[in-house]
Amino acid sequence: MDCTNINILYVEDEQTIIELMKLIFKKHFNGNVVYAINGQEALDLYKSNNFDLVITDMMMPIMDGFRLVEKIREIDSEQLITMITGLDNKEDLVRAIELRVNYFIEKPLKLQKFLEMLEQSVKTIQKKKELLLKNLVLTQYKEAIDLSTILSKSDPNGMITYVNDKFCKISKYSKEELLGQNHNILRDPNMPTSIFKELWETIKAKKQWQGVIHNRAKDGSIYIVDALIIPILDEFNNIIEYIGIRHDITENEHYKDILKKELDITSQGLDEKIHLLSEYEKVINESSTVSRTDLKGKITYINEKFCSLNGYTKKEVLGKSHNILRSPDIPKAFYKELWRTIKAKNIWQGIIKNITKDKKITYMDTTIVPILDINNEIIEYMSIRHNVTPLVKLKEEIEETQKEVVLTMGAIGETRSKETGFHVKRVAEYSYLLAKLVGINEKDAQLLKLASPMHDIGKVGIPDAILNKPGKLTFEEFEIMKTHASLGYEMLKGSNREIMQTSAIVAYEHHEKWDGTGYPNAKVGSDIHIFGRITAICDVFDALGSDRVYKKAWELDKILDLFKEQQGKHFDPELIDLFLENLNRFLKIRDMYIDQ
Repeated sequence: MDCTNINILYVEDEQTIIELMKLIFKKHFNGNVVYAINGQEALDLYKSNNFDLVITDMMMPIMDGFRLVEKIREIDSEQLITMITGLDNKEDLVRAIELRVNYFIEKPLKLQKFLEMLEQSVKTIQKKKELLLKNLVLTQYKEAIDLSTILSKSDPNGMITYVNDKFCKISKYSKEELLGQNHNILRDPNMPTSIFKELWETIKAKKQWQGVIHNRAKDGSIYIVDALIIPILDEFNNIIEYIGIRHDITENEHYKDILKKELDITSQGLDEKIHLLSEYEKVINESSTVSRTDLKGKITYINEKFCSLNGYTKKEVLGKSHNILRSPDIPKAFYKELWRTIKAKNIWQGIIKNITKDKKITYMDTTIVPILDINNEIIEYMSIRHNVTPLVKLKEEIEETQKEVVLTMGAIGETRSKETGFHVKRVAEYSYLLAKLVGINEKDAQLLKLASPMHDIGKVGIPDAILNKPGKLTFEEFEIMKTHASLGYEMLKGSNREIMQTSAIVAYEHHEKWDGTGYPNAKVGSDIHIFGRITAICDVFDALGSDRVYKKAWELDKILDLFKEQQGKHFDPELIDLFLENLNRFLKIRDMYIDQ
């Protein structure tokens, strides 16, 4: 029998019997056996080690077998114990039964009886370890799933018995407000009742239902979910509950289509747990692409949804790495960080760009979970993915539209003040270059590039007589002109889009000055947002070098003299240094976008 991972504590005070048992164990058992010659020595060993089985004689000096079992039961009430005894009287037998001794072996030992006990004990231990590992893995599956899905469950009557945090967040109800309620609490009155009738008829017939549902949150707002409702069956094919998995399709957020069931691991037998686990795995396979890999990243399992989405057969994928799906434009550093995270036993979440067998691009919202054994060692990696390609493409379309809107609105602001040409385009390119030079990451530098054309959008609220006055403004007129910064901010601040939020910052702060003499809030130094400080330099550089209604374009030397003179006064001194050190690069941009 294979017992390499089983530890036995054998307690016997007669040395001749110990020597005999060593021979028996050596021939019939390949696990680890530790020997003790009395109860006290055995107890000390038990406290400092983990034993799957304790085999003890009853009559021993210092501490007998009964006392040893009593002490072990205080430490672990479930410990598997075999007692070797003659059990000469009824009282000893009753006491052993009260201590819940699992097996009895009579003296003198009969080899066949002993081996039968040992074999049965090994089977019990292995089944116990199997249950422990399955429970541990299932717990990790559930924790990973709960991070990545909007989940609820209800009893056979439709009353809500569980919701996770994501469910509460999107519905704006607390768990206390939802538990015990029907899902009607979330129903959008504009949804046809026929949909819900069909839903109930389907799931009561023990079938899955999937469809789009419009829900109403606690604050009255409407949100839309792609819902999958699944009846969960016991081993007798009776419905014990309904699981609801939902994906928020109201906005282009991160979605997952997986399932988690909260259940008491210790209260049911192994056979039922295995049955329920297979039910939940079936649900996951229906709703997500699932793959598993070994510790080297070689794929050991994929489900049918994985194959249908990516166009590969299982034979083509098993034994290979996920590199078969890797998009060549994703940097190696991305995957290096992914592996660093999961090898550290942490869950990794993010969107991965993949390429199918027929070279189509897909975007997969991915959760990768390191699965641990009972020794807290990684045994495999599980990847659960939801296809968000349509959402990513929609997001890209929205962002492209936003870019066009921002650029157009910026141009409108300039046109009103008769500042035509490529001013906003040049400021955008200058801002991106200076942002990169100062060390801003690519994402934020691109965001500033998109937002900077809106720096003067507030000018649409300034009267033409002031905006296009050819001469110097009076004090009162200049005070009105200065309000364009606040006007632009008020126009843009209400949007929750990153581009608009960044545009609001640029509009509000690009006239602040390093020494605190700027407007509208007289901010000083680094209190001014870096986006405002960058745009200030880029806007002034381009404005001074361009013809305006109130002035002619300045010569480059005169502009540079001003920058040097205003370094640490109007402008961030570090940014001015970077600008002057890289002047040729800014002039190259200027020459690329010359006003016609």
